[in-house]
Amino acid sequence: MSCASDSTGLYNCRDFPSLFALPGYIQASRALMIAAIVFGTFGLAATLTGMKCSKIGGENYILKGRIAAIGGVFFLLQGLSTMIAISWYAANITQEFFDQFYPGTKYEIGEGLYIGWSSATLAICGGSCLLCACKFKTTDDKIPYRYQQSSRGHALSTVQTSQTVPSNYGRNAYV
Repeated sequence: MSCASDSTGLYNCRDFPSLFALPGYIQASRALMIAAIVFGTFGLAATLTGMKCSKIGGENYILKGRIAAIGGVFFLLQGLSTMIAISWYAANITQEFFDQFYPGTKYEIGEGLYIGWSSATLAICGGSCLLCACKFKTTDDKIPYRYQQSSRGHALSTVQTSQTVPSNYGRNAYV
């Protein structure tokens, strides 16, 4: 109880609002949403690390594919925990709303729940696409990027060799 007295000496007491005084499903929904935020953060970090265009991890595409797949798993976990939390909260809100004998405040389903369902669906779809797109290739299947030369490691020489290769293009043909 939270009590206060006025100048006449009368005490007014009311229930002390606490986070632990909330119903269990609200506390569980909050815990699931915090877990979803953590999963999403780890998924984002793993996905950015596992992208082929990132410099982290070098050119080991097998390792990068596995890291990106782990990011997809984290996004799936994020979507599932968000979907469970949002749906559980909405089910309880709906049950309390239609209960004629419920003495507390009756809430309605709002925009936040629809945004939560949309974000959970997008996270599940994105995680599944990321997980399916990661191919576990061998090192023989490594494909260089298009902007890289196929003869990596070989320096072009400016010294003219005695053998000339016939070409259909003259000096002025290159732009």
